[in-house]
Amino acid sequence: MAENKISKKELLQSIDQVSFAIDDLLLFLDTHPCEKRALDYYGELSLRRNELLEKYAGLYGPLTIDTGNDSCLNSWQWMEQPFPWEQEGGCR
Repeated sequence: MAENKISKKELLQSIDQVSFAIDDLLLFLDTHPCEKRALDYYGELSLRRNELLEKYAGLYGPLTIDTGNDSCLNSWQWMEQPFPWEQEGGCR
């Protein structure tokens, strides 16, 4: 069975969408800190975002320091990859 491939652009878009939803939900939780459904949904979204960030890091390199693999580094690889906006279709 072939693995479902997702493009770099699609993966970044998914990360952006989940991140936006989390930010919006955090604003709600600022005023409704005991709302169980919102807290549960935050947990789901947070898990999904972490999965997407790890998938992106495995395919294209880390977007955040949290997904950088520091176990076997011979150099600071964080800066060796182009920034997302330097990619095709970016701001340049």
